[in-house]
Amino acid sequence: MSLPDLALLAGGMATRLGGLAEATPKVLMPVAGEPFLAHLLRHAQRQGFSRVVLCLGHLAERVEEFLAARGRFGLEVAISHEGPARRGTGGALRLALPLLSDPFFLGYGDSLLPLDAQAAYTAFLAAGQPAMMTVLHNRDQWDASNVIFEGGMVRAHDKALRGRPGVEWIDAGVTIFRHASILAWPDADPWDLSALTGALAQQGRLAGHLVQERFHEIGRPETLAETDAWLRAQYSP
Repeated sequence: MSLPDLALLAGGMATRLGGLAEATPKVLMPVAGEPFLAHLLRHAQRQGFSRVVLCLGHLAERVEEFLAARGRFGLEVAISHEGPARRGTGGALRLALPLLSDPFFLGYGDSLLPLDAQAAYTAFLAAGQPAMMTVLHNRDQWDASNVIFEGGMVRAHDKALRGRPGVEWIDAGVTIFRHASILAWPDADPWDLSALTGALAQQGRLAGHLVQERFHEIGRPETLAETDAWLRAQYSP
């Protein structure tokens, strides 16, 4: 079964990286000897994806220069330009919908999740819901847990849940969406995608797919260093 498109949100300002990302978009931060985007695209191709849509904003021209110089890693790559207006993660994704298959996978330009994408897609189709979120049994280990997960469904997804009893899971960084749920969101840009997933969870319409491996992200200097070490270990003989 062929996989639908993969969207990667990669337009943020990388404020948590401070001076490290002043002239470099976060998705091009050097990690294990090459820009992080190289790892993301190579990983997507190995997972079975054939088409990726990059949602770009801050320093988008640098990403386009990288693709022109390095190629597309065996993938068809399309670009959705957020432009100068602030759209938030939800607005940026809504803007990109005309370029995306329905349904589609969503990931982030600063996070890599070892995932059996075929198994996740099969689970999504079986769930019959407008969206499905990958979740990790986190117990505040990798970051503060923000998900209540039971019976194959995400019952709540909210940063405000952090620290409450029973909140042991975390959004693992990959979600599958159908277009309709995003198009139906009433708020104007900018808006955050977590508002939508939180609402879907409250409505009993957000399936969950439990993953066993942790995500690796580069959003902060300390996690960038951890991900650098992890990727170097994957490539060591």
